[in-house]
Amino acid sequence: MKTFDVYPLFDIEINKGKLCNTYDKQGNEYLDLYGGHAVISIGHSHPYFVEKMQKQLKELIFYSNSIINPLQAELAEKLGKMSGYDDYSLFLINSGAEANENALKLASFYNNRSKVVTFCKAFHGRTSAAVRVTDNPNITAPINRAMDVEYLPLNDFEAIAKTLSQNDVTAVIIEGIQGVGGVQIPSNEFLKHLRNECTKTNTVLILDEIQSGYGRSGKFFAHQYSDIRPDIITTAKGMGNGFPIGGVLISPTFKPTYGMLGTTFGGNHFACTAAIAVLDVMQNEHLIKNAANLGTYLINELKTIPNIKEVRGKGLMIGIEFDYAVKNLRKKLLFEKKVFTGASGTNTIRLLPPLCLSKEQADIFLTRLKECL
Repeated sequence: MKTFDVYPLFDIEINKGKLCNTYDKQGNEYLDLYGGHAVISIGHSHPYFVEKMQKQLKELIFYSNSIINPLQAELAEKLGKMSGYDDYSLFLINSGAEANENALKLASFYNNRSKVVTFCKAFHGRTSAAVRVTDNPNITAPINRAMDVEYLPLNDFEAIAKTLSQNDVTAVIIEGIQGVGGVQIPSNEFLKHLRNECTKTNTVLILDEIQSGYGRSGKFFAHQYSDIRPDIITTAKGMGNGFPIGGVLISPTFKPTYGMLGTTFGGNHFACTAAIAVLDVMQNEHLIKNAANLGTYLINELKTIPNIKEVRGKGLMIGIEFDYAVKNLRKKLLFEKKVFTGASGTNTIRLLPPLCLSKEQADIFLTRLKECL
């Protein structure tokens, strides 16, 4: 058997990592400014993370949602305090796509509607087909059976007000910062307007912070720049520093009932251990502040490079747009300069480095990028 060939792969085999650097099997060192789609939050093979995971491996790893797992309570308490949402509840699953699906189910259970509003170039996961083929009224919310989706332009005040005024929308789901969509940022004023319109029409506001959360923007969640509180927040990626875990932060508006949501592997001992270690390192090493400071520095320096059309982003979630396709530039950075980057669309390079990136490493990237240009 061979793997199902759905991803184009670079001819590089990475077999080791240390914080912001990775190494291939020939021993070449690469500066990692992409972190596997933002999943590496505290750095590759962080010693504290490795120690915690090794200790858990030697201990009881049986998990079941029918028994008490104290690690879930510890994770919820730490996440609530660090994020500023200690009055919310936490539901644990395995990925960002699952987080968004469960958020949408909660919304439709709440107001019994089925229409969803999202935004142009949004990306919320790859598993919506799973809920469409579920036909069990005991576990399936209205949205699963007849989901109607409308895409609106980002930052369009009139469009959102007009659409929500029909009172048929169960939820608006919006990314704190669009990732795949080119690192586009909803304005603070638009998020406040969106919060007001959702409240007025009893529409659930879901903030997808799967990529933009967990300190990446320079705040714990990117939407916190606008000083709003969503009804539901979804998170994953950097939550486990590479170990699969996702979470749904749920406001007190929602009342849980047995059987409303379910998961097989969500909140298992390994996942909770990974997520707790991430929060400990973020707090002890002040990584959110580092993301804010290094992000500001990188963005300002990138804006001085004349070959670049536009720089967008907050913290260490940065899009660098050019007037031309960046495919060859990314390859040159990777194979000649040994720097991993990502892309959004055709013309934008995307940076999502570990939050422990140093100024020296940021300067190395800037130098190598200028050499390529």
